[in-house]
Formats: sequence, C-alpha cells, structure tokens
Amino acid sequence: MPPKASWVSLPIVADVVRHDDLADFWAATEGFFGGDPVFHTVPIAAVHRRLAHPDPSDRPPLLLTVAEQGEVVAAAVRTPPWPLTLSGVPARWADVVAEELAGTELDGVNGPRPEAEAFVRAWTARTGCDAREVMALRLFRLEGLAEPTGVPGTSRAATEADAELLVRWYLEFVDESTPYDPDEEHAWTYVRGTLSFGAGHHLWLHDGEPVSWACAGRPASGMSRIGPVFTPEQHRRNGYAEAVTSACARWALGAGAEHVVLYTDLANPTSNSIYQRLGFRPVCDAAEFAFTPPDPA
Repeated sequence: MPPKASWVSLPIVADVVRHDDLADFWAATEGFFGGDPVFHTVPIAAVHRRLAHPDPSDRPPLLLTVAEQGEVVAAAVRTPPWPLTLSGVPARWADVVAEELAGTELDGVNGPRPEAEAFVRAWTARTGCDAREVMALRLFRLEGLAEPTGVPGTSRAATEADAELLVRWYLEFVDESTPYDPDEEHAWTYVRGTLSFGAGHHLWLHDGEPVSWACAGRPASGMSRIGPVFTPEQHRRNGYAEAVTSACARWALGAGAEHVVLYTDLANPTSNSIYQRLGFRPVCDAAEFAFTPPDPA
C-alpha cells in the first residue's frame, strides 16, 4: 500500500507522510538519521532490528516523515510497546507532527528534552491529554575507553543457556529502573530476540557466579547502544557494573561500532559517575513523558 500524504499549511508548505512499509521509511530517512547516529540512536536501533531481524510478534510501527522541498526535515518513529521517539522531530516541526497524529492514540513520547517538551506542548494543546514526566535521562557517548582495574572476576559472553537468568534480571531491571510494569512475556521476547539477533550480552563472573549483566546492541549505522546494565542488590558496590559495561563497550568497538553510547537515569548519580570514569561524555539530556487521556465530558 503506498504511503498517504497530506499537506499542512505553515509559513512554508510541508509534505507529511505516514509510511506503511518500514523499508520505504528507512529508504527515506537513512540519510537523515545517519547524519548523526549518536543523537538518533533510538530510532536507528529500533528500525535496524526490525528490518534485519523481524519477529512475528512485532506490532505495526508508526512511521512519519515531514519533507520540505523534497528533503526530509523531521521523522518520528514508534515501535510498540515503546513510546513515540522524537529525536528526529525538531521543535519547529512539533506542531506539524502533532496535528498529523492528533487522531492517533499515544501513551507517551521520549526524546531529547527540547524536542520532547515541544511535542508535549503541541500534543496536549490539541488533544486535551495530560502529560507527566516519568524519566529524566542523559545520553552519553564513549570518547575513549578507560577500562577499570582491580575488579575481581572476569567477563564472558552470555548465551542461550543463560536466557532464564537474563529474563529474571531484565524483569528486575524494568521494575527498578523504568516507569514500566515488568512483563515476563516481553522479557522472554527481548532476551531471545536480542540473543538471536547477535547483540552483545555479557556477564561478569566472580568465583564463577554471574554477578552483573550488560548488553550492547548490534552496531547499526556505525552506532551501538549499551543497555540494560544490571547488578542484583547483593552484588552492588563492588565495581561489577563498571567492569561489565567496559566489556560491552570493548565488544561493540570490536564489532565495528564507531560510536558507543548509553543512557543514564539522572536520578541515579552513581551510574552517571561510573560511566564517566569509563570515558563516556554527555551528549544531551532527554526525557520521557506519559500521556493520560482527558476525562470524558
């Protein structure tokens, strides 16, 4: 089915396109997103995984581009169950995108803070929804890996044999560190899918026992993003998270990534300091917002 186009009148005329085909969307946006794969880490990783390793359980994505005189100037992506991601929607295009999506049900959005806040203002004005910030994040880029020393243990790649452990830790990570409710079915889909897709799951072992876990995404557009990073409570404050993150970064660089990135929760000062010791430097602040529909009249 060909994409449906609509025209929005502004000081300029913008061509707003809803795409039904992921490959067509990527053909239109690869240059736009690829011009800054660090800033656009979320949409690049989401689209790349679905194109390279489609899963029958994938729900249809929401894909939108805005073009000015034939050139893409904005692009928004939602790959359920995740929120609409807005790194590709500069603030000046927030009203255009919100107007196009006004009939669409959105649970929330995420993206660099200026872009996310601009869209939230436009969306709440059009729909009457309430918006609540649920996460404050910071995007970091690795500028030179400084591997930690003196951490007891060693790393190894995780395999299918570790899937049950990874699912358990993924559920604990979601419960502790995200605004989402843990979902075992989704956890199994994530673990099995990323293992088969070739992501870099790594475990840190101490005396042969797994004590920490991190995952680096398979490089896409020269970029690999690390996350989740999780250490169970009883093993924290031993340097394991720093060590396993370093192992993931080393794997990503060896797999061909030119840019290794990760997000931190600004509410967790410990993780922010750990990653900076490894050589990660801030790129931008980001935020996630949840929408609540207006009460019926």
